[in-house]
Amino acid sequence: MPTIKYLVLGCIMLFSQASTAQTSTPIDALLNHDLKRLHSSEVVHLKEHYQGRPLLFINTASHCGFTGQFEALEALHQRYKDRGLILAGFPSNSFLQESKDEADTARVCFQNFGVTFDMFTHINVRGSSAHPIFAELARQTHAPKWNFYKYLIDRDGKVVQAFPSTTRPDSREVIDAIEALL
Repeated sequence: MPTIKYLVLGCIMLFSQASTAQTSTPIDALLNHDLKRLHSSEVVHLKEHYQGRPLLFINTASHCGFTGQFEALEALHQRYKDRGLILAGFPSNSFLQESKDEADTARVCFQNFGVTFDMFTHINVRGSSAHPIFAELARQTHAPKWNFYKYLIDRDGKVVQAFPSTTRPDSREVIDAIEALL
């Protein structure tokens, strides 16, 4: 009989875990994470800083043909930060175009392009090793197909629109979507 007892307890534990997973909200899936700022020892709990705010999340790479988009992303940040939009960049080597050296990534972002919006340490953005943030973005829309995918997220953690690398941050499509969200 002890075997049946353990089997029943195991089923109850599995059911309990499944119930907990199902009650996770999009905002929790996206923001209930601690991440280290790029080339810094500061760790940020995203939910504390971002909950209830409109967001634009971008997977970035410092050695990509789209790296020049940092300039337009910084302009978006300057244009909309006082209206509550938060931009956050997530450097990734998922497409083999990010330096393994965090100092090099920081130099490209902060010195070459004058980025002042939030940038975090390197994470994976695709496949089974994707960081939970990008796993949730993929669940809601799709995984990034390349660097500089842009995900516009509402105050509740739902992706409003995803923009591919080829859509410039200063395009009418992105501006209109941001304006509609704000």
